[in-house]
Amino acid sequence: MASLNRVELIGYVGKDLEVRYTSSQKAVVNFSVATTDKWTTDGEKKSHTEWHSIEAWDKLAEICGKLLCKGSQVYIEGSILSQTWEDQNGKKRLTTKIRARSMQILGNGASSEDKSQSEQVPENNPDGEINDDMPF
Repeated sequence: MASLNRVELIGYVGKDLEVRYTSSQKAVVNFSVATTDKWTTDGEKKSHTEWHSIEAWDKLAEICGKLLCKGSQVYIEGSILSQTWEDQNGKKRLTTKIRARSMQILGNGASSEDKSQSEQVPENNPDGEINDDMPF
């Protein structure tokens, strides 16, 4: 039987994006997307926000960098990618992220000039979760 590694997310971009280029001039962008689950238990409303690390490459990275900003509602389709690495102290670390294969802007699509949708992004964005030091 075949295997499947597919993720679909709809959420909000956590901060403005910055496209970087590898030494071989391949575009790459890393950003976070927040998804929030809401439920009621014993009449009390509860919610939990999960932050997902997203990585996009090549033309998709350039498109994301141009069109997405903090507060943009976005659909991401991709696959789970886990990488192990050693930190400065020699301790093994594990990073799990979503490697995007496609992206679609939803809602009004906040632009860099109009960040009025940024209040939809939860304030507890763990910026440190995205590891920009990962080898390419």
